[in-house]
Amino acid sequence: MLSNNRPRLLILCWLAVALMAGCSRNNSAEGERSRAGAPGERSTLVERVGSTGFMQLEADSFKALTPREKTLAYWLNQASIAVDPVIYDQLSRFGLRQKRLLEALVSHPQGINSDVMKKITDFTKLFWANRGNHNDTTAQKLLPEFTFEELRDAGVTAIKNGLRIGNPYGAGKPIQTEAEFVNEITELKPSLFDPAFEPSITAKNPQGGEDILQASANNFYSGVNLADLKGFHERYPLDSQLVKMPDGKLVEMVYRAGTPDGRIPAGLYAPFLKKTIEYLQKARPFAEPGQDTLIDDLIRFYQSGEPEDWLRFGASWVQNNTNVDFTNGFIEVYRDARGAKGTSQSFVSVTDQHVNSLMLKIAGNAQYFDDHAPWDPKYKKQGGKPPMAKAVEAIIETGDFHVSTIGDNLPNEDEIHQKYGTKSFLFTGTTRAFSQATGFAALEEFAYSPEEAERDKKYGDEAEDLMTALHEIIGHGSGKSSPKTHEPAYYLKEYFSTLEEARADLMALWNVFDPKLKELGLISSPEVGKAMYDGSTRVALTQLRSNPRGDTLEEDHQRDRQLIANYIMDKTGAIARAERNGKAYIYVRDYDKMRQGVGMLLAELMRIKAEGDYDAIKALVNQYGLHFEPALRDQVIARYKKLELPTYWAGINPALDAKLGSNGEVTSVDISYPRDFIKQELGYAAMYGATK
Repeated sequence: MLSNNRPRLLILCWLAVALMAGCSRNNSAEGERSRAGAPGERSTLVERVGSTGFMQLEADSFKALTPREKTLAYWLNQASIAVDPVIYDQLSRFGLRQKRLLEALVSHPQGINSDVMKKITDFTKLFWANRGNHNDTTAQKLLPEFTFEELRDAGVTAIKNGLRIGNPYGAGKPIQTEAEFVNEITELKPSLFDPAFEPSITAKNPQGGEDILQASANNFYSGVNLADLKGFHERYPLDSQLVKMPDGKLVEMVYRAGTPDGRIPAGLYAPFLKKTIEYLQKARPFAEPGQDTLIDDLIRFYQSGEPEDWLRFGASWVQNNTNVDFTNGFIEVYRDARGAKGTSQSFVSVTDQHVNSLMLKIAGNAQYFDDHAPWDPKYKKQGGKPPMAKAVEAIIETGDFHVSTIGDNLPNEDEIHQKYGTKSFLFTGTTRAFSQATGFAALEEFAYSPEEAERDKKYGDEAEDLMTALHEIIGHGSGKSSPKTHEPAYYLKEYFSTLEEARADLMALWNVFDPKLKELGLISSPEVGKAMYDGSTRVALTQLRSNPRGDTLEEDHQRDRQLIANYIMDKTGAIARAERNGKAYIYVRDYDKMRQGVGMLLAELMRIKAEGDYDAIKALVNQYGLHFEPALRDQVIARYKKLELPTYWAGINPALDAKLGSNGEVTSVDISYPRDFIKQELGYAAMYGATK
């Protein structure tokens, strides 16, 4: 996934001819620059809270759907909303309690001091945007601007004015009195206000040699450390919470709804999964042939939690290509320090037919790119099924799927890749939204030379879009493992995600200069390759702005970018760092040598993945991808502050409004763009009665 969780930016639009035909681009993976919107075009940037920008997503392709497709999209949309609360609990054991309390106050502001209410509302927006009170990108804790006393007084006032807080998410006792409210926030006080209490969602390299599981605030483990896992076999590595019981026994609390006949008992997150199943069942009659089967497979998995059922769903899903597509499940493992537990995420999409035909060219030539990869022939995939690729507009994104994802490649399981291939999505609606967010100010600030800046203005759209497509379509799906490493993630543990994202980036960088792209009509000039190399180098500097504390990178995409730049700088000298007028720059000194370095690192990462060489990837990441200079970071933040650009982003989904008949059947579905983040999130919460 290009970014997958991920700063997940960059995307599609490809060639200048495609751009002229109406497809516009997103800013770079770190929001470095973007083409301004057309004259008179309303900005998609709706509002800002601090360094976070909130933008409205749109899906023009929805209007062309048939009534049947619109109905399918509506019920899948409801299923996405239904599963959304799960991520809050996965990222923190306090997440759902915090969520219900903040939502209650935001939906009942009467009588509360207006200044305090604004602070609470702003914090709640950031809480929703990040699916909890840790930053989605940095994993570091978000602290409110209101005090404990201000929160206490606000809640007491709301209770006096009639607020009653139920237990919509099954996360706490109902709150009926002032004393009960004060007791609840007193219990939540460390999780909300103490910066030293559970400071990071994921701590893959914690300070002081702490255990990576116990140093992480996420809720995948309870009382468990790495030493406890020696000799323990997980039957449900992806979809369970691992709990250490008082007698020392490890128990897997499986995420599952259970079966209606009770044969399989309900497990963790059963209320949310049951409601998700309810909407999936309503969607099924409107599904396309084959899509109905995969919906059945997903329902079976949500009922049982069995790994075999998840693989069955993945095999069905990756072979299905429909106009209205979706994913819903426990998918990405970035949040788990050991890279095993999957976070809940969902999206529903509509194919962008105007752009989609361009995607097929790369997918149809995937074998060529694998054959010409710079790694040992024994790691080259032969005769695999070509990846499926599609340009789409998102109707909804929930759970651990954020607006910064503009490219996605699924499923993640290697055994499905080898047998059935992969499916790549490029979110054109998202890039169009990002295209209006900023101008070229950041590019001009951080480009080393006027020539670099001008090249990027002319070819940067094409370069970034092409990088995203190559990353997703031929990057993640390329290569093969040796027979002894059935699932490389098992052997590479906490370093697997960084390796895989770097490998996909490097495949794009390696192939951008291949004449095949010119032959396919997918590249307009060799300058596109140079622009791609410039951007991939510059981002190692600009991404530091999203890490305001500490001196280490935790997010896998950021580690991958820094790994690439620092490795090539060290091994070939093709990348250099310079200081001018008190400002730091990182730039490409020699493009040919950089490609040599790209090939060297790509070959080594493929070897490491194929052989499951944990020690080798640990050494590479720790040397090149982990640490940065705080003084350099502080300089970057100061330079960005002067530009007044958002650092982080949140998306406001389109709203689907259905008219229902007397029997509950959908008679029509309309799409709208409310540009109101509070309305969206309180609407989602209302599904569980959280804001009544």
